[in-house]
Formats: sequence, structure tokens, C-alpha cells
Amino acid sequence: MVAQIFIALFGVTAIFLSQSPNEWAKKHACLFGLAGQPFWFWSAIAAEQWGVFVLCLFYSVAWARGFKTHWLKKS
Repeated sequence: MVAQIFIALFGVTAIFLSQSPNEWAKKHACLFGLAGQPFWFWSAIAAEQWGVFVLCLFYSVAWARGFKTHWLKKS
């Protein structure tokens, strides 16, 4: 139950921010996406949903790519 609450909060926030025309919002979307990933993994492992677990790996890579793009790029 706790994992589902955090999945919803972080996931909806990340998606909402990623679709914003505001660059500040887009920059922060990946942070919320990454913050939700541990709860996705926890939920997938607890339910033994190995397909969802594999998807979590791909989503983590995608959010990490956003982090690299927006937070680690050289100015």
C-alpha cells in the first residue's frame, strides 16, 4: 500500500512535469521519476512480477538519461 502511494505521487508528478512547456519543470521531472523507482522495484519484487521488474530497469535508465541531460551536462 505504501509503495503504491509513492508510485502514484512520484509517477504522476514526473509525467506532469515532463510534459510542461516550462524548462524548469522539465528539468525536475527526472528527479521525481528516479525517486519513484525504488518503490516500483519494491512492488515488483514483492508481487513477483518479473516483467514489471524488467520494465523498471528500462524506466530507470530512461530517467537516469534525463538526469544526465539536465543535471550533468556541461554548460
